[in-house]
Amino acid sequence: MKLVLERKTYTEQSTVGELSIDGKFQCHTLEDVVRQDGVKVYGKTAIPSGAYDVTVTMSPKFGKLMPLVNDVPNYAGVRIHPGNDAEDTEGCILVGNTVAENFIGESRAAFAELYPLILDAKHKGEPVTLVIHDNIPAADQLAEATPAKPWAGKGKKA
Repeated sequence: MKLVLERKTYTEQSTVGELSIDGKFQCHTLEDVVRQDGVKVYGKTAIPSGAYDVTVTMSPKFGKLMPLVNDVPNYAGVRIHPGNDAEDTEGCILVGNTVAENFIGESRAAFAELYPLILDAKHKGEPVTLVIHDNIPAADQLAEATPAKPWAGKGKKA
């Protein structure tokens, strides 16, 4: 199974993207701020773009099995989980069905659809890979974040 996260909108509070599975749109994502290479603010910086193996392990924080993004340089415990805004993520990837500025909604529903797909692939012995793509300006043009794009919709809390 190949998960592809296309980061779309960068603000000073968060990064919003779209997650697809094997080329088909699955849900929206929200992460912390994408910063210049080498800049990391603990608990407030999105993981680097790249390809990562995803496993399902027990989360000490949530007390249940959850997807874990493995081997992220300078990060530990990066999960894919429900949440609505940057306060709900510390480097993790939040999923949701609706999107607004710095917010994703219907997060529990999106996770309830995504998690069984990942779990099923793992039970079949299939590797699950997450590939993250950035669509940002050159590093010399990226200070803390690029300006937000206008938003049309509002979301609901998870």
